[in-house]
Amino acid sequence: MKKDYEKNVQVLKAIGEINRIKILELLSTGEKCACVILESFNFTQPTLSHHMKVLIDCNIVTLRKEGKWSYYKINKDVADEMLCFFGVSIKEKNKDCTEEK
Repeated sequence: MKKDYEKNVQVLKAIGEINRIKILELLSTGEKCACVILESFNFTQPTLSHHMKVLIDCNIVTLRKEGKWSYYKINKDVADEMLCFFGVSIKEKNKDCTEEK
């Protein structure tokens, strides 16, 4: 498997902020509307939009619009790639993350 270090660094930079980690934790249980995410934080909608844009730009989160509502979820492919990157790079030097599961 070819490692895309630049992409991994983008994701790490994006998630290297406490509120974004908390957002990902919320999204770990499934897709959420922006309004539901916002209820869990003590900041404004524009601040949430900024955080979500950073997460979307690195592709760790995807956006689905339905009318005036925005729904976010973790991009499982990118999340799996990151976990695999760390699994190969740190813990399991012999693991082949290109295997089909």
